Amino acid sequence: MQMNTNGSTNKRTATSWSFFVTLTAALLISACASQSPTASQPPVSVAMTQAMQSKISPDIAISMLKEGNQRFVSGNMLKRDLPGQVKTSGRDGQFPFASIVSCIDSRSDPALVFDQGIGDLFTARVAGNIVNEDILGSLEYAAKVVGSKTIVILGHSHCGAVKGACDNANLGNLTQLVAKIMPAVKSTPDTHGSDRSSANHHFVDAVAEMNVKMTVKAVTEKSVILKEMADKGQIKIIGAMLDVETGKIEFY
Repeated sequence: MQMNTNGSTNKRTATSWSFFVTLTAALLISACASQSPTASQPPVSVAMTQAMQSKISPDIAISMLKEGNQRFVSGNMLKRDLPGQVKTSGRDGQFPFASIVSCIDSRSDPALVFDQGIGDLFTARVAGNIVNEDILGSLEYAAKVVGSKTIVILGHSHCGAVKGACDNANLGNLTQLVAKIMPAVKSTPDTHGSDRSSANHHFVDAVAEMNVKMTVKAVTEKSVILKEMADKGQIKIIGAMLDVETGKIEFY
């Protein structure tokens, strides 16, 4: 976990974590992430509330995502009463703790790979996990208006959009989309051989990682609101890569 600038991260994090676990009946987040769910454990029926969200720091939000992915990879996902969460979030409102920008790839559904429930995540999905004015506006709403604590740009291995960019694909509106990934292609060095086409899967994954890092930078360069919130420590903006062969996510 990264340190906050005031140097008291550990103490405040422990306090916030304990409070959050109590509010969620010890199941909404992974206080017991290392334990497999059992039939005796009641399913989580409480959706994220404003009181819960207010006690989550950006660092805690990132930890919750990391531990959720660990549960997903291990097959120990939390039991959830999804209809119950629909009812509580529909009645009381939505207060997601994180915002995810991910690819449309069917293997990268944020709620699944982070093991989260109804009302936990804002998600924006587009081929190549790029950002434009519409997605930036959505992220600004999520953070500034609703209170989401972290933004994750989630790329993944074997990305079709990145392959299209590597091959300079031309296909209708896809042409304009892959053009937005071309800067990542050009910025990726020849560290995986001279073949810079989609046939070189090592190069493709290196471009996908570069694309994530450049997109993280673009968020703060193109959004004054999000940059200001990040500078004040109100949110964190990070990148991550999903290995579609294992389900494991690496955070930057």
